[in-house]
Amino acid sequence: MNKLFLKLGITLIAAGLFCPVPAATQVSPSTKKAARVRITQGPEMERLDPDFAIIRWTSNNPGGSPEHYGVVHYGTNPKELSQTAKSPIRLNPGHSDTVFRVRMDGLKSRTTYYYTVDSMEANGNGDGVKSTVKRFTTR
Repeated sequence: MNKLFLKLGITLIAAGLFCPVPAATQVSPSTKKAARVRITQGPEMERLDPDFAIIRWTSNNPGGSPEHYGVVHYGTNPKELSQTAKSPIRLNPGHSDTVFRVRMDGLKSRTTYYYTVDSMEANGNGDGVKSTVKRFTTR
């Protein structure tokens, strides 16, 4: 019985029944870029802790490549936003709006930060949208 099972097991493995070949992944195609990308809601604080913050905003779907990034430029001086945080997102071509969420780590407690948000394709091309300078203070 063990020899039969062993022979069957080897045959099934060789046939790919126990080790199936992964199916090809689907990649969303690029879609037509929006004529004008604008922020429709936010940016606003989703979560604020002493050492990190999450900023959220919504824009119309920017189109272009499906791989995008939400980007936050921030710093402790409103005229010098030298730090950057990015979070990847995959656009859904069937949705008219896109929600971006970006986490900023390594913040100092009880410190006021200034920031702007924008978005870009994975290749670094910006979507042509940028918020006004906003601020928050960590706990």
